Amino acid sequence: MPLAPSAHVDTFTRDNLPPADLWPPLTFTLPELAYPQRLNCAVELLDRADPGRPCLLTPDGERWTYGELRDRANRIAHHLTDIGLVPGNRVLLRAPNNPWLVACWFGVLRMGGVAVTTMPLLRATELQTIHEIARINHSLVDDRFVEDLRGAGIGPYTTFDALRGLPAGAADVAVGTSADDVALLAFTSGTTGRPKATMHFHRDVLAIADTFSAHVLKPTSEDLFTGSPPLGFTFGLGGLVVFPMRVGAATLLLEKGTPDVMLPALAEHRPTVLFTAPTAYRAMVGLGGDFSSLRRCVSAGEPLPRSTWDAWHGATGIKIIDGIGSTELLHIFISAADEEIRPGATGKPIPGYEAAVLSDTGEPVPDGQIGRLAVRGPTGCRYLADDRQKAYVQHGWNLTGDTYLRDTDGYFWYQARSDDMIISAGFNIAGPEVEMALLRHPDVLECAVVGAPDPERTMAVRGYVVLKPGIDGTPDKAEEMRTFVRSEIAPYKAPRMIEFVDALPRTSTGKVQRYVLRERAAGSR
Repeated sequence: MPLAPSAHVDTFTRDNLPPADLWPPLTFTLPELAYPQRLNCAVELLDRADPGRPCLLTPDGERWTYGELRDRANRIAHHLTDIGLVPGNRVLLRAPNNPWLVACWFGVLRMGGVAVTTMPLLRATELQTIHEIARINHSLVDDRFVEDLRGAGIGPYTTFDALRGLPAGAADVAVGTSADDVALLAFTSGTTGRPKATMHFHRDVLAIADTFSAHVLKPTSEDLFTGSPPLGFTFGLGGLVVFPMRVGAATLLLEKGTPDVMLPALAEHRPTVLFTAPTAYRAMVGLGGDFSSLRRCVSAGEPLPRSTWDAWHGATGIKIIDGIGSTELLHIFISAADEEIRPGATGKPIPGYEAAVLSDTGEPVPDGQIGRLAVRGPTGCRYLADDRQKAYVQHGWNLTGDTYLRDTDGYFWYQARSDDMIISAGFNIAGPEVEMALLRHPDVLECAVVGAPDPERTMAVRGYVVLKPGIDGTPDKAEEMRTFVRSEIAPYKAPRMIEFVDALPRTSTGKVQRYVLRERAAGSR
């Protein structure tokens, strides 16, 4: 559909949208998705809330109301305008999860800018790549994270300490952006090479709240959210900013979202909604803690093993809401909650989205057969000036790169990432299935499975295992685990080789970099 007139003075993002014929169809099947032509999502999320309600909390006692967040966002918006920025300029944000990062995000959007929130773990070379792609005009940075920004040659910038010194009581800033003006650039984690910048409109930010959050999560203004994902990860942006603020709820922000930090936060501050990854749920069950305040737990970012779901449910009585989303579509599009959950299944398409399992030629496959997951709805893939748009959008669908099957009841069951399917001696072996079997061994802390080149079988299954403390990685232990896996799943799926490692390579969002392991496996022949 044609785009509405833009409020952007700097038209870089709109100029670099993919050609219209390479867009996925965008569908707005729910009445709540009929947004006005002029829309600023920052205004929608902040200005409707009671200014006296609590909004942002930290473990050390910092407490902001909605009114205070709005005032600080307006101060930042004025500052950006005063130094010469115009609507459409890209502003890089660099900080761990804290209230000033949220204020910066809102300030950028209120003045019509495009927010580029980065992971705190990124280093100078990675930031330099983001700058090359997004052409950053200015940066807002936590003082503790300035050095890598300087090393990347990105300037100018304003530190959070300088922002704290801006005078209070700034006049309201609310640029009348178009609903389809770009609000943010979210970078893929780059697990397979150069990262891609995904472009999301102001209406997209509200759409993820009005679909997954409203229809599956169902939060209320009395909820207190918390979790581990950084706000530079769209899973975190939705779960810790957009979803709570859409209903006037509050968020407990954790600068470090590791289990040893989350557990005391759960006990002391008693949040009700938790967003984190499967590895964290598994670790917290092992460590033990007070989970009694929680009523909603959401998992995404990587497959949720059935064993982890069962362990968490057994320890807490809470059914984890699993979900699959992507940076390209901004947040979760298949999920289930409450009595609709089938442990082991991801769920069904959430209201507003539709999904299918397609063959390589783009035709739907029969239920029960594996194929490529395809999704469409109110959000969709739009890469910034990137030829890989043609690979993600095909046959009128967003192809997520995941292999799935759908059962006769319409539930979608994850099999593997498309590039994690190992073809060995004519058999299709889903790496995550082997990983889940390995994880059931009592000595395994973490693991990843990839295919290694094999002259006889095309590929051979190779496992990389992190052992629990105190366990020695001996050849006998490796053989014991191979035998264990053969007792859990079909013997042909068991790793032919197991290598013990101190840690798995991960992206800044915590995803295992399987391409690194594949390269390592290829060099181990």
